[in-house]
Amino acid sequence: MRRAVVAGVTLLLVGGVGYAAADVVDLAPGILTYDGAPVAPPTPTGSASASPAWAALPSAAPATATPSPTATAAGAAPTTAGLTKALAAIAKDPWLGPSVGISVRDGVTGAELYAVSPGVARAPASTLKVLSAFAVTKHVDLDAHMTTRVVTGDTPTEIVLVAGGDTLLGSGASDPHAVEGHAGLATLADEVAQSLTDRGAGAVTLRVDATYAAGPRYPATWKKEDIAAGFTQSVSMLDMVSQRAGGGRAAPAVPETGVAAVLAKALTARGHATTVLPLSGHGTPAPAGATELGAVESATYADHLGFALQHSDNALTENLVRQAMVAAGASPAAPLGPPQFVVRTLADAGVPTAGLRLLDVSGLSPGQTATATALADVVALGATGKDPAFLRAVASFPVAGLTGSLSDRYRGKETGSVAGIPRAKTGTLRGISSLAGTTVDADGHLLVFAVLTDRVPASSGTLGARAALDRFVTALTMCGCH
Repeated sequence: MRRAVVAGVTLLLVGGVGYAAADVVDLAPGILTYDGAPVAPPTPTGSASASPAWAALPSAAPATATPSPTATAAGAAPTTAGLTKALAAIAKDPWLGPSVGISVRDGVTGAELYAVSPGVARAPASTLKVLSAFAVTKHVDLDAHMTTRVVTGDTPTEIVLVAGGDTLLGSGASDPHAVEGHAGLATLADEVAQSLTDRGAGAVTLRVDATYAAGPRYPATWKKEDIAAGFTQSVSMLDMVSQRAGGGRAAPAVPETGVAAVLAKALTARGHATTVLPLSGHGTPAPAGATELGAVESATYADHLGFALQHSDNALTENLVRQAMVAAGASPAAPLGPPQFVVRTLADAGVPTAGLRLLDVSGLSPGQTATATALADVVALGATGKDPAFLRAVASFPVAGLTGSLSDRYRGKETGSVAGIPRAKTGTLRGISSLAGTTVDADGHLLVFAVLTDRVPASSGTLGARAALDRFVTALTMCGCH
């Protein structure tokens, strides 16, 4: 029964989400994904590390379990007694350490079926992005696009590159089938060069307007060594894929300058010698009523949010929350504005905020806390269909053994039998490991789970805790538990 339910849900998501599970591999910072490595890789002080090199993925998307109202009729819900019998011993696995918070919910009703200290505040690591994603979906049209524009400036020979939020720009032609590089600077240069020619313009100067959703370059609580090591990058509203951090490579502190340089070179090659003016801060706004000379559109907000969740992208998550703030009429300029905005959004939706201490919206900063209750409540809002917009975000969580930060997990003897079924956001910091997501049990019933551990024993480390978490989710998935 479970496989039939899973297959049906997969068809629904292929049509509705627009983020192909089999087309993504977790190479971005924020998550430790080194299952099977002979030596555990270094974990940054404030985030988890990047994944290994490109992993082999199936050529076609498999049937995977994803929350949807279409799955709600299948199978009876497990009982608390049945779940306790199946999970209690695993919840006490020494590899998880002495601080464990668990909430398992009915994916149909949202009712809690099994719990271990779910209301105790614990460090969430990157599962905090689940809460941030919820805030994004509450305030942003997921089907809308970000527009990067060039408009006329204050003088006849000045043009202005206006940031619109897209940090996944490509340097070449726009690719309508991609998320990264969906909007391309070569295509933008073609349009702008033609407009300049039509206006009889020759050489021009180019300045950048990066004032949209502007805020601090980095949250104050991010550690400099994590930034320098390439585990994250500047939070901007204008960047391109080729400049992004990763693989131990730090990103430029002011990515807008690099984007402007690439565009200027492309315009010069098209017959309009272009000089880039220095950028101070975020620049100044383009003139009111300026004429548009060219524009390119990003993939949808849903695609970008899916990318951030799949790759646990810290800077992109911060970017999207800042854009959500602007959409809601709030300013992202204050240092703690984004995390406070997330907490307010959760409270407005009736999600318990006791125990939440957020310093950023990505989970990278040390000293943050959340609860299994809050995480499970939020995931359940999507899984039960009560919040269709957030369902789309939950549907983009990594899939066990296949995509994103779960691509190299659930492949061993103990957990491989459920590969392709659980779908979860991961979280890993030093001494911390967490999971929050959905699965379908042996009777075809949709379940929601959140597990936080933040005192992982040094003797087994994060890899040991991850293995124990995966065994927990495997037991939950294999269980009929009546």
